[in-house]
Amino acid sequence: MTLDAHLRATRGAFDLDLALTVEPGEVVALLGPNGAGKTTALRALAGLLPLTGGHLRLGDRAWDEPPGAFVPPEQRPIGVVFQDYLLFGHLSALDNVAFGPRARGARKADARATARAWLDRVGLAEHAGSRPRALSGGQAQRVALARALATEPALLLLDEPLAALDAATRLLTRAELGDHLDRFTGSAVLVTHDPVDAMVLADRLVILEHGRVVQQGPPVDVARHPRTPYVADLVGLNLYRGTADGAGVDLVDGGRFTLARPAHGHVLVTFAPTAVSLHTTRPAHDAVNTWEVTVTGVEQHAHTSRARLAGAPPTLADLTAATVAELRLRPGDRLWAAVETAETRAYPA
Repeated sequence: MTLDAHLRATRGAFDLDLALTVEPGEVVALLGPNGAGKTTALRALAGLLPLTGGHLRLGDRAWDEPPGAFVPPEQRPIGVVFQDYLLFGHLSALDNVAFGPRARGARKADARATARAWLDRVGLAEHAGSRPRALSGGQAQRVALARALATEPALLLLDEPLAALDAATRLLTRAELGDHLDRFTGSAVLVTHDPVDAMVLADRLVILEHGRVVQQGPPVDVARHPRTPYVADLVGLNLYRGTADGAGVDLVDGGRFTLARPAHGHVLVTFAPTAVSLHTTRPAHDAVNTWEVTVTGVEQHAHTSRARLAGAPPTLADLTAATVAELRLRPGDRLWAAVETAETRAYPA
C-alpha cells in the first residue's frame, strides 16, 4: 500500500507543509538542519501530532484528514525504531520483541514464538533472556528493530536509528539495517542528520528546510546537484549561483568562472573542496580558474585540513598536512585559489 501524505501541521510558530509519497518497499530519508521539521513530520505520521490540514492515507484508508478522519496511533499499523532504543528495562530481549504482537492481540505463546524468530533473524537468539542493560548499543538497536518489525507494520518509522552508536558499531549496524530494509515490503521513512546513513539506506532523499521541501530525488542525483547551501554542505561541495553566458558564469557571490561545458541562463556551479589548490602567486594556466582569497580559518577535517577562505567567491578547500605545513597557513594570509575548469559542474538553477 502506498503512503500518500500532504502533512500540514503547526507547532507554536513553526509550520510544516510537506507533500510525501512512499511506495511499498521504498525507503525515503528526511534530512534537514535542526528545526527543519523532520521530527514534526515523524510525529504526524505516527499520529502523535494531528494534522491541521492536508491528508495522510495508506492505501485507500485515511489515517488523518481534518476535520473528519483521524486514526489514533495505537490503531495504525506502524513500527518505530527510536534513537535511544526505548526498550523496556524490566523485560528481556525476547519479551521486548514480543510486546508488539501481544499489544496487537496475539496469544502469549504465539507472540514469544514470533519474537524468537525475529531475534534469530537479527542474530541475537542467544541473547533472548538478556535485559537491555546487559546488551551493547548495537545489540540493543537490533532488538529495537526486531520489536518494530515483529508486528509486520505497513509503515516503518526510523528516528535517527544509528545516532547513539560509536563509529565501529555504527558501520556494522548500518549494513545490517540495510539488509533488513531491503527485505521490508512496507513503506519506510528514515529521519537522520547523517548523510552517509541517508545515502546508504535510502532509495530517495527529501530535504526539508523551514518546514518546506527544497530538494528531493535519488541519493546520487542529490549528491551531484545540490540546490541549497545546506545540501551542498551535506554532500561536501562548494555551491554558487550565477548567470552563464556560454563559456563562463558570473557568480552572485562575486567573481567569474570559466566552465568545462557551455551553459546559459541562471545556473548553479559546484566543485569539491578537494579540487581547490592554494598558491602564493597567481597560477598562469588557461584551464584554471583563479581568484584572490584570505584565510579566515583552518580546522582538522577527517584526514585533511579544511581551510575557510574569504574572497570573490568565498570557498572551502581541503588540503593535505604537507600543503598546510608548506604554506604555513594562518588566518589573515592572502593567497591565490585555483580550480581546474574540468573540476567545475554547472546545471540549471
